[in-house]
Amino acid sequence: MFNRRLTAFAAGLCLALASGLAVAQKTSLTVYTALETDQLKAYKEGFEKANPDIEITWVRDSTGIITARLLAEKANPKADVVMGVAATSMAIFDAEGMLQPYAPKGLERIVAQYRDPKNPPAWVGMDVWGATVCFNTVEAAKRNIPKPESWKDLTKPVYKGQIVMPHPASSGTGFFDVSAWLQLWGEADGWKFMDGLHENIAQYMHSGSRPCASAANGEYVVGISFEYRANREKAQGKPIDLVFPKEGLGWDLEAIGVYKGTKNMAAAQKLLDWSISDEAMGLYAKNFAIVAVPAMNKPLPNVPADYGNRLVKNDFAWAAKNRDRILAEWSKRYESKAAPK
Repeated sequence: MFNRRLTAFAAGLCLALASGLAVAQKTSLTVYTALETDQLKAYKEGFEKANPDIEITWVRDSTGIITARLLAEKANPKADVVMGVAATSMAIFDAEGMLQPYAPKGLERIVAQYRDPKNPPAWVGMDVWGATVCFNTVEAAKRNIPKPESWKDLTKPVYKGQIVMPHPASSGTGFFDVSAWLQLWGEADGWKFMDGLHENIAQYMHSGSRPCASAANGEYVVGISFEYRANREKAQGKPIDLVFPKEGLGWDLEAIGVYKGTKNMAAAQKLLDWSISDEAMGLYAKNFAIVAVPAMNKPLPNVPADYGNRLVKNDFAWAAKNRDRILAEWSKRYESKAAPK
């Protein structure tokens, strides 16, 4: 009896040790991201279910902050993968030699305009996120403020003190707004427009989501944001309309790339493979009207069917090359209304 118990105990101990060893052997993948916090769980669960031997550890912040952090860590990299960060930032990382080119499985399905043109690419697009104005209908009615139809409407005196937007140095949404206006109207007229808009701005916030949330909560009438957050707020019953200014919408790609120098190359490549799979694209399509594999696009509530046609022509290379110059000029003109950090 004693021997049988001892044998059973030994067998159980071996099983426990083997199980513990299996857990210990999981690869931990450090992924820097600017994805929305409420998207992270679904993406992590989807990838880890398909790759049970790999575990994602997120390092998350707004696009501008993540971009600055990665550049600061260039000499001592800590990331394995950069995921859900603007293509304009990815272009900067590529120019700095910070990305390891890799062609994920199924790359041919990605539309050419939604990936790095090099072969193999340094980064690959996931989905498009674009400008949307969140307009609080209840507060607007109280204050007799009309719904805007265009960007230039927002320079009218009736909106004074009623507009919040993302700070372009902190937020990818804020930066694609600014770069879009400069590309849409040319630099002279683009800055002239922003001078007029600045007169009506209450605050530049350090997040692409927060302006919409603030408008949805009735703190302001107008929040310049992006369609995912606007749809989320409206789905929660907040009294907002989504406005897509008629001149055209700034936008960027959420993109993914392997960070050069990773010690977990095989696991990093598996994440890129998964990130452009049908499963992943299906998850993105729940949040965004346009994904990098067009066959996976699905209509979204409150987003117009011709949404893709409303996006401005966006030169990612120009935006990346001129980012520091644009942000320096913007700060010189408008930093006085930046929210405290």
